[in-house]
Amino acid sequence: MRVNWREINAARNTYAALHAACDQAGYRLHPVRAPEPEVTCYSLNSINYSRYRDEIASASCITVVGGPHASACFREVSGTADYVVVGEGEKTLPALLSCIEEGTSHIPEGVATAEEYHPSRSVVRLDAFPPFSTIKGYIEITRGCPHHCGYCQTPCIFGYRMRHRSIDAIDIWARRYRDIRLVSPNAFAYGSDGRSPCWEKVERLLRVLRGNIFFGTFPSEVRPEFITKKSLELVTTYCANTRLAFGVQSGSDRVLTALHRGHTVRDAETAVDLCRDYGLVPVVDFILGLPMEEEEDQEQSLHLIREIVRDGRVRVHRFIPLPGTPLARFPPRNLIPGAEKLLGRLALQGAVSGSWCGGDTLL
Repeated sequence: MRVNWREINAARNTYAALHAACDQAGYRLHPVRAPEPEVTCYSLNSINYSRYRDEIASASCITVVGGPHASACFREVSGTADYVVVGEGEKTLPALLSCIEEGTSHIPEGVATAEEYHPSRSVVRLDAFPPFSTIKGYIEITRGCPHHCGYCQTPCIFGYRMRHRSIDAIDIWARRYRDIRLVSPNAFAYGSDGRSPCWEKVERLLRVLRGNIFFGTFPSEVRPEFITKKSLELVTTYCANTRLAFGVQSGSDRVLTALHRGHTVRDAETAVDLCRDYGLVPVVDFILGLPMEEEEDQEQSLHLIREIVRDGRVRVHRFIPLPGTPLARFPPRNLIPGAEKLLGRLALQGAVSGSWCGGDTLL
C-alpha cells in the first residue's frame, strides 16, 4: 500500500517524527504536493486547515488528517476526511495504516471517523520512537506542559504532565548534527515536572552533548521564571546561542493572572535584566488583543516592549482563539490607538517582528 504525506511547511518536524515512526512499522511516507493514491496524510493547524479543507474533501484517495486542529475539532474534520488522528500520532498512525491495509472495520484508539471515535488510553513514551530517521528533524526532548495558559493548545493535545526523552537517547540522535537544536515547551524544565527546575539533569544533558548546542532558542523557548543565574551559567558554559527566547505574553499582571501564566511582570523584567548581564539577547514573545485586555493592560504591554527593545528583540502576535483552548470562543480585542504605528516603527528598526494586524483568521 502506498502512503503519501502532504508537504506543508508548518508540519516539517511532524513529518520527520511520523516518517520515523511509520518506518518502524514498515510504511514509508512519500512526500507529495497534492493528494495521491492510495492514502494521503495531512498534519494541519487551526490557521491552515481552511486552506486544505476542500482539497481533502474532493480527494480521490483515502485521507488521514492529524495535527492540532484535527485533535481539537475531530468531529468537524471527520466530516471532511476519512480518518482523523486525535492527539499523538507515533503509535496511532501506523496502527491505522495497518487496519486500512488489511481492510478491517476495526478502528484503533485515537482515531475518529464520521461514525465513531474511541479516545486513546495511553500516551507516547518518547524513547520508544526516534525523533527522525532518513528525514531529518529537530530533536524533541520534552512533551506536555503543566501550565494552563488560556490561549495554548499544547496541554490540550499532549497533556499536563511533562514527558522527557532520556539523555542517552538524545545523545544518540544529536550525534547526527553539528548544530544541535532541541524542541521543548520549556527547555529549562528538562527532567522536571515543569514547575520546579531540575538543574542537575539539565546540566547532565548539556554536558553529554557534543556539538554546537542551541538551548532555549528556536524551535524551542523557556519560561521567564526559569531564567536564573544558574540557568544562564549553564547556557553560557555549554551552549552556542547568543540569544534566549521566552514568552511573557503581557505586561499586565492582571492579564497574566487571568491567562494562568504562572509568572509575573517582575519575573519577566528580571529575566530580561539577567540575560543582559550574561551577554545574551532576550527575544521575548507578546500577545496583543487578548480578550480580557483593557486599554491600560495594552499600554502596560507596549511600555514593557519599549523597555525590552533597548537591548533585546520582541515578537508580537495578535491573539487568535484556537480550538480546544479555554479562550477558544472569545474574539480578539482591538488594538489601542497608536499601537500599530509604534510596532511598525520598531519593526523598521529591526527590534520587533511578528503579526499584529489581525490578518490571520480562523474560518
